[in-house]
Amino acid sequence: MAETRAEAPSPQRSSSSLPDFKQSVKLKYVKLGYHYLITHGMYLVLIPLIGVIVAQLSTFSPNDLDDLWNHLRFNLVSVLLCSALLVFLCTLYFLTRPRPVYLVDFSCYKPEDSRKCTRQIFMERSRLTGTFTEENLDFQRKILERSGLGESTYLPEAILNVPPNPCMAEARKEAETVMFGALDELFAKTNTKPKDIGILIVNCSLFNPTPSLSAMIINHYKLRGNILSYNLGGMGCSAGLISIDLAKDLLQVHPNSYALVVSMENITLNWYFGNNRSMLVSNCLFRMGGAAIMLSNRRSDRRRSKYQLVHTVRTHKGGDDKCFGCVTQEEDGEGKIGVSLSKDLMAVAGDALKTNITTLGPLVLPMSEQLLFFATLVGKKLFKMKIKPYIPDFKLAFEHFCIHAGGRAVLDEIEKNLHLSDWHLEPSRMTLYRFGNTSSSSLWYELAYTEGKGRIKKGDRAWQIAFGSGFKCNSAVWRALRTVNPAKERNPWMSEIDHFPVNVPKFSAI
Repeated sequence: MAETRAEAPSPQRSSSSLPDFKQSVKLKYVKLGYHYLITHGMYLVLIPLIGVIVAQLSTFSPNDLDDLWNHLRFNLVSVLLCSALLVFLCTLYFLTRPRPVYLVDFSCYKPEDSRKCTRQIFMERSRLTGTFTEENLDFQRKILERSGLGESTYLPEAILNVPPNPCMAEARKEAETVMFGALDELFAKTNTKPKDIGILIVNCSLFNPTPSLSAMIINHYKLRGNILSYNLGGMGCSAGLISIDLAKDLLQVHPNSYALVVSMENITLNWYFGNNRSMLVSNCLFRMGGAAIMLSNRRSDRRRSKYQLVHTVRTHKGGDDKCFGCVTQEEDGEGKIGVSLSKDLMAVAGDALKTNITTLGPLVLPMSEQLLFFATLVGKKLFKMKIKPYIPDFKLAFEHFCIHAGGRAVLDEIEKNLHLSDWHLEPSRMTLYRFGNTSSSSLWYELAYTEGKGRIKKGDRAWQIAFGSGFKCNSAVWRALRTVNPAKERNPWMSEIDHFPVNVPKFSAI
């Protein structure tokens, strides 16, 4: 219930003084009116102009129309030239415009219940390895207690075994389980034959065997011999959107094609058994998962597709040494390999996000927000005014936000900096709680959560944001082509979607 407050008596003002507009006008509605006026400004100007033109045309008599026809008839060359130019420009437009890219459907892998790893089991298995000091076991416990992860995340069999047995065979087993599990469901949902796939892109940052992961998929599903296959490695948690961007570019030059994108990370060979604290954090956050996405440029697929890709924006800060080295796979002092996270990670991620949204903003924000941002920038830079930089309201551009569930700290910072609500961050926080950080596939678990809640309506726009080593920040913008009915959906949330959202405390003791 809203809290009632006693209003303090206002001092008497003379009849000549101006009223206090902050008290007499609800500025929220003034801002909404401003946005509406600017957004529909073109229509507000064109409608009276069209009315004047229609009124003028209504005064034409039959004699005026006959004179116009005679004028055109005796200027046949001009008419033909204008018609030819119009046909040429229309043909040029249709030939050069980009092909639409549709997201037919996607699937997220849900491991078996035997792979579940509660926080208590995590600590027990970590202790039983015998490689961690008591101080670092306590450090991992503190990280878990503040991580935002719940009791139902998943780890591969090789890590849960006592003792753990990470090896190439187990890593391949994990990769096959995740990739084939997601793909089997995707092929079933789309009723697409594997032989129809013309483009295959697989991204996994830390596990790159030979033959490659993409070759494993081709062999398992017996994909056709002229398929265009790509295997992306070492590109971090943002590689999923890089794969989407690559697929988009390939679909522009290969008509009537299906593109298959598989995003995952492999845990088995990348579990850290040393005592370097900057490398232990990844053990506490990363969990087992993967996603498969089917894209198409066939116009006939528009009716059955869920989304259309509107924009992709990629930002790479690798030219800066601090950005380049903030996430690094390396050996510790004892020769054990792990992924080191720098203390500068949050600052680097914030700077990369700022650069990314500076590029994305003009593409998606309404003109009203762009004018406010430009006016603030001019006042600050040109006139040296002491004003805060204007943060555009991205809630006016998007209905849904899928922010990479890299950790609680990342989500907290983005929520604060972009002025988002708990409702907007709910898919990301619930994904982190239920599945942990599944690297590049986390964005798809978040979109699946949004669909499972019945929030996707036709015309809605969804913004996916991901961060990755190097350092990168990538964005993808999707527009819903139809309302998604959760009753007809098959995704890893559906059997338990009514249990969410849950309260995730900032600290939860183990």
